[in-house]
Amino acid sequence: MSEQDERIPMLDVETADGELAQLFEGVTEMLGRVPNSYRVLSHSPHIAKAFLPFNAVMQRQGAGSILTTKIKEMVVVKTSHVNGCAY
Repeated sequence: MSEQDERIPMLDVETADGELAQLFEGVTEMLGRVPNSYRVLSHSPHIAKAFLPFNAVMQRQGAGSILTTKIKEMVVVKTSHVNGCAY
Protein backbone atom coordinates (compact mmCIF):
# COMPACT_ATOMS: atom_id res chain seq x y z
CA MET A 1 0.00 0.00 0.00
CA SER A 2 1.45 3.35 -0.98
CA GLU A 3 1.11 6.53 1.02
CA GLN A 4 -1.22 7.81 -1.71
CA ASP A 5 -3.66 4.99 -0.86
CA GLU A 6 -3.83 5.94 2.84
CA ARG A 7 -7.21 7.07 4.08
CA ILE A 8 -5.88 7.85 7.53
CA PRO A 9 -2.28 9.06 7.72
CA MET A 10 0.17 7.02 9.77
CA LEU A 11 1.88 8.78 12.66
CA ASP A 12 5.67 9.01 12.49
CA VAL A 13 7.41 6.87 15.10
CA GLU A 14 10.59 8.95 14.92
CA THR A 15 8.92 12.28 15.74
CA ALA A 16 6.52 11.01 18.41
CA ASP A 17 6.84 12.59 21.83
CA GLY A 18 5.20 12.38 25.25
CA GLU A 19 2.43 9.83 25.67
CA LEU A 20 2.65 8.78 22.04
CA ALA A 21 6.39 8.06 22.30
CA GLN A 22 5.74 5.93 25.40
CA LEU A 23 3.01 4.04 23.56
CA PHE A 24 5.32 3.34 20.60
CA GLU A 25 8.04 2.17 23.02
CA GLY A 26 5.60 -0.28 24.61
CA VAL A 27 4.48 -1.56 21.22
CA THR A 28 8.11 -2.03 20.17
CA GLU A 29 8.89 -3.93 23.38
CA MET A 30 5.94 -6.25 22.88
CA LEU A 31 6.01 -6.72 19.10
CA GLY A 32 9.60 -5.89 18.19
CA ARG A 33 8.53 -2.98 15.97
CA VAL A 34 5.66 -0.54 15.47
CA PRO A 35 3.37 -2.02 12.81
CA ASN A 36 1.54 0.36 10.50
CA SER A 37 -1.75 -0.59 12.16
CA TYR A 38 -0.50 0.95 15.42
CA ARG A 39 0.71 4.04 13.58
CA VAL A 40 -2.92 4.55 12.52
CA LEU A 41 -4.58 3.39 15.76
CA SER A 42 -2.39 5.81 17.71
CA HIS A 43 -4.42 8.77 16.51
CA SER A 44 -6.52 7.58 19.46
CA PRO A 45 -3.92 6.43 22.02
CA HIS A 46 -6.48 4.94 24.44
CA ILE A 47 -7.73 2.62 21.68
CA ALA A 48 -4.18 1.65 20.70
CA LYS A 49 -3.34 0.87 24.36
CA ALA A 50 -6.46 -1.28 24.72
CA PHE A 51 -5.69 -3.13 21.49
CA LEU A 52 -2.11 -4.06 22.45
CA PRO A 53 -2.92 -6.89 24.94
CA PHE A 54 -5.57 -8.26 22.57
CA ASN A 55 -3.06 -8.27 19.72
CA ALA A 56 -0.49 -10.03 21.89
CA VAL A 57 -2.91 -12.86 22.69
CA MET A 58 -4.05 -13.15 19.09
CA GLN A 59 -0.64 -13.19 17.43
CA ARG A 60 1.83 -14.53 19.96
CA GLN A 61 2.48 -17.92 21.53
CA GLY A 62 1.08 -18.40 25.01
CA ALA A 63 -0.75 -15.52 26.67
CA GLY A 64 -3.79 -17.73 27.26
CA SER A 65 -4.13 -19.10 23.73
CA ILE A 66 -4.08 -22.79 22.80
CA LEU A 67 -3.18 -22.06 19.17
CA THR A 68 0.42 -22.03 18.04
CA THR A 69 1.94 -18.93 16.47
CA LYS A 70 2.23 -20.82 13.18
CA ILE A 71 -1.52 -21.58 13.12
CA LYS A 72 -2.34 -17.96 14.00
CA GLU A 73 -0.18 -16.67 11.15
CA MET A 74 -1.82 -19.14 8.75
CA VAL A 75 -5.24 -17.81 9.76
CA VAL A 76 -4.09 -14.22 9.14
CA VAL A 77 -2.70 -15.08 5.69
CA LYS A 78 -5.78 -17.08 4.67
CA THR A 79 -8.17 -14.38 5.89
CA SER A 80 -6.24 -11.72 3.99
CA HIS A 81 -6.30 -13.86 0.84
CA VAL A 82 -10.04 -14.57 1.10
CA ASN A 83 -10.71 -10.84 1.58
CA GLY A 84 -8.52 -9.90 -1.39
CA CYS A 85 -6.19 -7.90 0.84
CA ALA A 86 -2.93 -7.02 -0.91
CA TYR A 87 -1.38 -5.68 2.29
